[in-house]
Amino acid sequence: MIIVMKPNSGEVEVNHVIEKVREVGCKEILLEGTNRKVIAVIGDKRDIPPEYWDVIPGVEKAVPILTPYKIASREAKKTDTEIKINDQVLGGKKIGVIAGPCAVESQDQINFIAEGVKKAGAIALRGGAFKPRTSPYSFQGLREEGLEYLARAREATGLAIVTEILSPEHIELVSSYVDVLQIGTRNMSNFLLLQAVGECKKPVILKRGMSATLDEFLLAGEYILSHGNPNVILCERGIRTFETHTRFTLSLSTVPALKRLTHLPVIVDPSHGTGVRDLVNPMSKGSIAVGADGLILEVHQDPEKSYVDGPQALTIEDFESLMSEARAVAQAVGREI
Repeated sequence: MIIVMKPNSGEVEVNHVIEKVREVGCKEILLEGTNRKVIAVIGDKRDIPPEYWDVIPGVEKAVPILTPYKIASREAKKTDTEIKINDQVLGGKKIGVIAGPCAVESQDQINFIAEGVKKAGAIALRGGAFKPRTSPYSFQGLREEGLEYLARAREATGLAIVTEILSPEHIELVSSYVDVLQIGTRNMSNFLLLQAVGECKKPVILKRGMSATLDEFLLAGEYILSHGNPNVILCERGIRTFETHTRFTLSLSTVPALKRLTHLPVIVDPSHGTGVRDLVNPMSKGSIAVGADGLILEVHQDPEKSYVDGPQALTIEDFESLMSEARAVAQAVGREI
Protein backbone atom coordinates (compact mmCIF):
# COMPACT_ATOMS: atom_id res chain seq x y z
CA MET A 1 0.00 0.00 0.00
CA ILE A 2 1.07 3.58 -0.57
CA ILE A 3 -0.09 6.62 1.34
CA VAL A 4 -0.27 9.74 -0.80
CA MET A 5 0.23 12.93 1.19
CA LYS A 6 -1.50 16.20 0.35
CA PRO A 7 0.65 18.70 -1.60
CA ASN A 8 0.75 21.09 1.36
CA SER A 9 1.53 18.45 4.00
CA GLY A 10 4.58 19.27 6.09
CA GLU A 11 7.26 17.39 7.96
CA VAL A 12 5.17 17.09 11.13
CA GLU A 13 2.29 15.42 9.29
CA VAL A 14 4.62 13.10 7.39
CA ASN A 15 6.36 12.05 10.59
CA HIS A 16 2.99 11.42 12.24
CA VAL A 17 1.99 9.06 9.44
CA ILE A 18 5.32 7.27 9.72
CA GLU A 19 4.69 6.77 13.45
CA LYS A 20 1.29 5.23 12.64
CA VAL A 21 2.89 2.91 10.08
CA ARG A 22 5.35 1.66 12.69
CA GLU A 23 2.61 1.28 15.30
CA VAL A 24 0.85 -1.33 13.16
CA GLY A 25 4.09 -3.28 12.70
CA CYS A 26 4.97 -2.14 9.19
CA LYS A 27 7.98 -0.43 7.69
CA GLU A 28 7.87 2.82 5.73
CA ILE A 29 9.77 4.02 2.67
CA LEU A 30 9.44 7.75 1.94
CA LEU A 31 9.28 8.60 -1.77
CA GLU A 32 9.64 12.29 -2.54
CA GLY A 33 8.07 13.42 -5.79
CA THR A 34 8.05 16.82 -7.46
CA ASN A 35 4.75 17.98 -5.96
CA ARG A 36 4.05 15.66 -3.05
CA LYS A 37 5.40 12.95 -0.80
CA VAL A 38 4.35 9.32 -0.92
CA ILE A 39 4.89 6.80 1.86
CA ALA A 40 5.17 3.15 0.84
CA VAL A 41 3.93 0.84 3.59
CA ILE A 42 5.91 -2.40 3.66
CA GLY A 43 4.53 -5.40 5.50
CA ASP A 44 1.75 -7.97 5.35
CA LYS A 45 -1.14 -6.09 6.98
CA ARG A 46 -4.02 -6.83 4.66
CA ASP A 47 -6.50 -6.53 7.51
CA ILE A 48 -5.93 -2.76 7.70
CA PRO A 49 -8.31 -1.03 5.25
CA PRO A 50 -7.26 2.08 3.27
CA GLU A 51 -9.82 4.08 5.28
CA TYR A 52 -7.62 3.65 8.36
CA TRP A 53 -5.09 6.03 6.81
CA ASP A 54 -7.50 8.43 5.13
CA VAL A 55 -8.51 10.11 8.40
CA ILE A 56 -4.94 10.96 9.43
CA PRO A 57 -4.11 14.68 8.99
CA GLY A 58 -2.15 15.40 5.83
CA VAL A 59 -3.17 12.20 4.05
CA GLU A 60 -4.87 12.60 0.69
CA LYS A 61 -5.53 8.93 0.04
CA ALA A 62 -4.27 5.40 0.62
CA VAL A 63 -3.92 3.16 -2.41
CA PRO A 64 -3.40 -0.62 -2.39
CA ILE A 65 -0.52 -1.78 -4.63
CA LEU A 66 -1.39 -4.89 -6.60
CA THR A 67 2.06 -5.71 -8.00
CA PRO A 68 4.46 -7.78 -5.86
CA TYR A 69 7.16 -5.12 -6.29
CA LYS A 70 5.63 -2.34 -4.21
CA ILE A 71 8.30 0.38 -4.19
CA ALA A 72 9.60 -0.17 -7.71
CA SER A 73 6.11 0.01 -9.19
CA ARG A 74 4.73 2.90 -11.25
CA GLU A 75 1.77 2.75 -8.87
CA ALA A 76 4.04 3.90 -6.07
CA LYS A 77 5.72 6.68 -8.06
CA LYS A 78 4.38 8.10 -11.32
CA THR A 79 7.39 10.24 -12.23
CA ASP A 80 10.69 8.81 -13.47
CA THR A 81 13.42 8.49 -10.87
CA GLU A 82 16.63 10.36 -11.64
CA ILE A 83 19.79 9.15 -9.92
CA LYS A 84 22.74 11.36 -9.19
CA ILE A 85 26.15 9.88 -9.94
CA ASN A 86 28.63 12.39 -8.54
CA ASP A 87 28.00 15.53 -10.62
CA GLN A 88 26.02 13.70 -13.33
CA VAL A 89 22.37 12.60 -13.42
CA LEU A 90 21.15 9.34 -14.95
CA GLY A 91 17.54 9.40 -16.09
CA GLY A 92 15.22 12.16 -17.23
CA LYS A 93 16.05 13.78 -20.56
CA LYS A 94 19.76 12.99 -20.45
CA ILE A 95 21.04 9.58 -21.51
CA GLY A 96 24.13 8.50 -19.57
CA VAL A 97 26.85 6.32 -21.08
CA ILE A 98 29.17 4.29 -18.85
CA ALA A 99 32.22 2.81 -20.54
CA GLY A 100 35.48 1.05 -19.79
CA PRO A 101 37.20 -2.35 -19.85
CA CYS A 102 35.62 -5.53 -18.57
CA ALA A 103 38.60 -5.93 -16.22
CA VAL A 104 41.19 -3.58 -14.78
CA GLU A 105 44.59 -4.82 -15.96
CA SER A 106 47.06 -2.05 -15.09
CA GLN A 107 47.23 1.62 -14.12
CA ASP A 108 48.35 2.68 -17.57
CA GLN A 109 45.55 0.70 -19.20
CA ILE A 110 42.73 2.10 -17.06
CA ASN A 111 44.04 5.68 -17.26
CA PHE A 112 44.31 5.52 -21.06
CA ILE A 113 40.79 4.17 -21.46
CA ALA A 114 39.36 6.61 -18.89
CA GLU A 115 40.79 9.58 -20.76
CA GLY A 116 39.48 8.26 -24.07
CA VAL A 117 35.90 7.55 -22.96
CA LYS A 118 35.64 10.82 -21.07
CA LYS A 119 36.72 12.77 -24.13
CA ALA A 120 34.03 10.98 -26.14
CA GLY A 121 31.31 11.86 -23.60
CA ALA A 122 31.03 9.04 -21.04
CA ILE A 123 29.68 10.03 -17.61
CA ALA A 124 31.36 7.17 -15.71
CA LEU A 125 34.14 4.61 -16.02
CA ARG A 126 33.43 0.90 -15.64
CA GLY A 127 36.09 -1.64 -14.76
CA GLY A 128 36.09 -4.95 -12.93
CA ALA A 129 38.42 -5.46 -9.98
CA PHE A 130 36.74 -8.68 -8.82
CA LYS A 131 35.80 -10.91 -11.76
CA PRO A 132 33.30 -13.78 -11.44
CA ARG A 133 34.49 -16.34 -14.00
CA THR A 134 32.97 -19.62 -15.12
CA SER A 135 36.38 -21.30 -15.00
CA PRO A 136 38.43 -21.17 -11.78
CA TYR A 137 41.55 -20.94 -13.95
CA SER A 138 40.53 -17.73 -15.72
CA PHE A 139 41.71 -14.26 -14.69
CA GLN A 140 39.89 -13.36 -11.48
CA GLY A 141 40.75 -9.66 -11.31
CA LEU A 142 43.34 -7.60 -9.46
CA ARG A 143 41.02 -7.12 -6.44
CA GLU A 144 42.06 -4.25 -4.16
CA GLU A 145 44.98 -3.35 -6.41
CA GLY A 146 42.45 -2.90 -9.22
CA LEU A 147 40.29 -0.69 -6.99
CA GLU A 148 43.31 1.51 -6.31
CA TYR A 149 43.93 1.86 -10.05
CA LEU A 150 40.28 2.85 -10.58
CA ALA A 151 40.46 5.46 -7.83
CA ARG A 152 43.57 7.01 -9.42
CA ALA A 153 41.84 7.07 -12.81
CA ARG A 154 38.98 8.99 -11.17
CA GLU A 155 41.47 11.49 -9.74
CA ALA A 156 42.98 11.97 -13.19
CA THR A 157 39.72 12.33 -15.14
CA GLY A 158 36.91 13.16 -12.71
CA LEU A 159 34.82 10.23 -13.98
CA ALA A 160 32.68 8.36 -11.48
CA ILE A 161 33.73 4.72 -10.99
CA VAL A 162 31.49 1.67 -11.50
CA THR A 163 32.60 -1.81 -10.48
CA GLU A 164 31.02 -5.15 -9.72
CA ILE A 165 30.64 -6.44 -6.19
CA LEU A 166 30.49 -10.17 -5.49
CA SER A 167 29.67 -10.58 -1.80
CA PRO A 168 28.39 -8.67 1.24
CA GLU A 169 31.84 -8.98 2.80
CA HIS A 170 33.32 -6.80 0.04
CA ILE A 171 30.91 -3.88 0.39
CA GLU A 172 32.89 -1.83 2.89
CA LEU A 173 36.13 -2.24 0.93
CA VAL A 174 34.67 -1.62 -2.53
CA SER A 175 32.49 1.29 -1.39
CA SER A 176 35.55 3.08 -0.04
CA TYR A 177 36.96 3.25 -3.59
CA VAL A 178 34.05 3.49 -6.04
CA ASP A 179 30.93 5.55 -6.68
CA VAL A 180 28.50 3.00 -8.12
CA LEU A 181 28.17 -0.68 -7.22
CA GLN A 182 27.23 -3.21 -9.88
CA ILE A 183 25.48 -6.52 -9.23
CA GLY A 184 26.07 -8.93 -12.08
CA THR A 185 23.70 -11.41 -13.67
CA ARG A 186 24.97 -14.32 -11.56
CA ASN A 187 24.17 -12.43 -8.36
CA MET A 188 20.73 -11.03 -9.22
CA SER A 189 19.24 -13.68 -6.92
CA ASN A 190 21.89 -13.38 -4.20
CA PHE A 191 19.40 -12.00 -1.71
CA LEU A 192 21.91 -11.42 1.09
CA LEU A 193 23.97 -9.28 -1.29
CA LEU A 194 20.86 -7.38 -2.45
CA GLN A 195 19.93 -6.60 1.15
CA ALA A 196 23.48 -5.52 1.98
CA VAL A 197 23.73 -3.04 -0.91
CA GLY A 198 20.28 -1.80 0.09
CA GLU A 199 21.77 -0.73 3.39
CA CYS A 200 24.81 0.81 1.69
CA LYS A 201 22.92 3.69 -0.06
CA LYS A 202 25.41 4.02 -2.95
CA PRO A 203 23.85 3.89 -6.43
CA VAL A 204 23.50 0.30 -7.63
CA ILE A 205 23.37 -1.06 -11.18
CA LEU A 206 21.38 -4.29 -11.02
CA LYS A 207 21.83 -6.56 -14.03
CA ARG A 208 19.03 -8.88 -15.07
CA GLY A 209 19.70 -12.54 -14.42
CA MET A 210 20.36 -14.46 -17.60
CA SER A 211 17.22 -16.57 -17.02
CA ALA A 212 15.10 -14.10 -15.04
CA THR A 213 11.59 -12.95 -15.89
CA LEU A 214 10.77 -9.25 -15.59
CA ASP A 215 8.84 -9.86 -12.36
CA GLU A 216 11.85 -11.66 -10.87
CA PHE A 217 14.11 -8.84 -12.04
CA LEU A 218 11.90 -6.17 -10.46
CA LEU A 219 11.58 -8.14 -7.23
CA ALA A 220 15.38 -8.29 -7.03
CA GLY A 221 15.37 -4.50 -7.30
CA GLU A 222 12.68 -4.42 -4.63
CA TYR A 223 15.05 -6.15 -2.21
CA ILE A 224 17.45 -3.22 -2.53
CA LEU A 225 14.71 -0.58 -2.35
CA SER A 226 13.03 -2.16 0.66
CA HIS A 227 16.28 -1.99 2.62
CA GLY A 228 16.44 1.76 2.23
CA ASN A 229 18.43 2.40 -0.96
CA PRO A 230 16.37 4.32 -3.56
CA ASN A 231 19.28 4.56 -6.04
CA VAL A 232 18.63 1.48 -8.17
CA ILE A 233 19.44 1.37 -11.88
CA LEU A 234 18.07 -1.62 -13.81
CA CYS A 235 20.28 -3.07 -16.54
CA GLU A 236 19.08 -5.30 -19.36
CA ARG A 237 22.05 -7.42 -20.46
CA GLY A 238 20.50 -10.22 -22.48
CA ILE A 239 19.10 -13.61 -21.56
CA ARG A 240 20.14 -17.15 -22.38
CA THR A 241 18.15 -18.76 -25.19
CA PHE A 242 18.65 -21.50 -27.80
CA GLU A 243 20.28 -18.97 -30.16
CA THR A 244 24.03 -19.41 -30.77
CA HIS A 245 25.00 -16.63 -33.19
CA THR A 246 25.25 -14.22 -30.25
CA ARG A 247 26.50 -14.78 -26.72
CA PHE A 248 23.07 -13.95 -25.28
CA THR A 249 19.79 -12.74 -26.73
CA LEU A 250 19.39 -9.02 -26.12
CA SER A 251 15.65 -8.32 -25.93
CA LEU A 252 15.16 -4.60 -26.44
CA SER A 253 11.41 -4.99 -25.88
CA THR A 254 12.38 -5.31 -22.22
CA VAL A 255 13.19 -1.59 -22.09
CA PRO A 256 9.73 -0.13 -22.88
CA ALA A 257 8.13 -2.93 -20.85
CA LEU A 258 10.18 -1.96 -17.79
CA LYS A 259 9.55 1.75 -18.39
CA ARG A 260 5.83 0.99 -18.23
CA LEU A 261 6.10 -1.08 -15.04
CA THR A 262 8.63 0.89 -12.99
CA HIS A 263 9.84 4.42 -12.32
CA LEU A 264 13.46 3.24 -11.99
CA PRO A 265 15.97 4.17 -14.72
CA VAL A 266 16.72 1.42 -17.24
CA ILE A 267 20.05 1.02 -19.02
CA VAL A 268 21.26 -1.57 -21.55
CA ASP A 269 24.51 -3.54 -21.86
CA PRO A 270 24.88 -4.38 -25.58
CA SER A 271 28.44 -5.66 -25.01
CA HIS A 272 27.41 -8.61 -22.85
CA GLY A 273 24.01 -8.78 -24.51
CA THR A 274 25.52 -9.73 -27.86
CA GLY A 275 29.15 -10.67 -27.21
CA VAL A 276 29.92 -9.48 -30.73
CA ARG A 277 31.79 -6.21 -31.32
CA ASP A 278 30.09 -5.46 -34.64
CA LEU A 279 26.64 -5.68 -33.03
CA VAL A 280 27.34 -3.31 -30.12
CA ASN A 281 26.90 -0.13 -32.17
CA PRO A 282 23.52 -0.97 -33.76
CA MET A 283 22.13 -2.43 -30.54
CA SER A 284 23.26 0.66 -28.62
CA LYS A 285 21.38 2.91 -31.05
CA GLY A 286 18.38 0.61 -30.88
CA SER A 287 18.45 0.79 -27.07
CA ILE A 288 18.27 4.58 -27.17
CA ALA A 289 15.49 4.49 -29.76
CA VAL A 290 13.27 2.29 -27.54
CA GLY A 291 13.73 4.49 -24.46
CA ALA A 292 16.82 3.38 -22.53
CA ASP A 293 18.14 5.89 -20.00
CA GLY A 294 21.72 4.83 -20.56
CA LEU A 295 24.26 2.35 -21.88
CA ILE A 296 27.08 0.44 -20.24
CA LEU A 297 29.75 -0.54 -22.76
CA GLU A 298 33.05 -2.38 -22.80
CA VAL A 299 35.96 -0.41 -24.26
CA HIS A 300 39.59 -1.54 -24.45
CA GLN A 301 42.68 0.04 -25.97
CA ASP A 302 43.62 -3.25 -27.67
CA PRO A 303 40.76 -5.80 -27.55
CA GLU A 304 42.92 -8.59 -29.01
CA LYS A 305 45.08 -8.43 -25.87
CA SER A 306 42.23 -7.98 -23.39
CA TYR A 307 42.37 -10.33 -20.39
CA VAL A 308 38.57 -10.73 -20.50
CA ASP A 309 35.86 -10.52 -23.20
CA GLY A 310 38.01 -9.11 -25.98
CA PRO A 311 35.62 -10.14 -28.81
CA GLN A 312 32.91 -7.79 -27.53
CA ALA A 313 35.07 -4.81 -26.54
CA LEU A 314 35.10 -1.62 -28.61
CA THR A 315 38.27 0.28 -29.39
CA ILE A 316 38.48 3.93 -28.36
CA GLU A 317 37.89 4.87 -32.00
CA ASP A 318 34.83 2.57 -32.18
CA PHE A 319 33.46 4.20 -29.04
CA GLU A 320 33.96 7.71 -30.40
CA SER A 321 32.10 6.75 -33.57
CA LEU A 322 29.26 5.14 -31.59
CA MET A 323 28.84 8.21 -29.40
CA SER A 324 28.58 10.46 -32.44
CA GLU A 325 25.89 8.29 -34.01
CA ALA A 326 24.08 7.75 -30.71
CA ARG A 327 23.73 11.50 -30.19
CA ALA A 328 21.79 11.75 -33.44
CA VAL A 329 19.43 8.98 -32.34
CA ALA A 330 18.96 10.58 -28.92
CA GLN A 331 18.12 13.90 -30.53
CA ALA A 332 15.58 12.20 -32.80
CA VAL A 333 13.68 10.86 -29.76
CA GLY A 334 13.83 14.17 -27.87
CA ARG A 335 16.74 13.36 -25.57
CA GLU A 336 20.44 14.11 -25.35
CA ILE A 337 23.77 12.47 -24.51
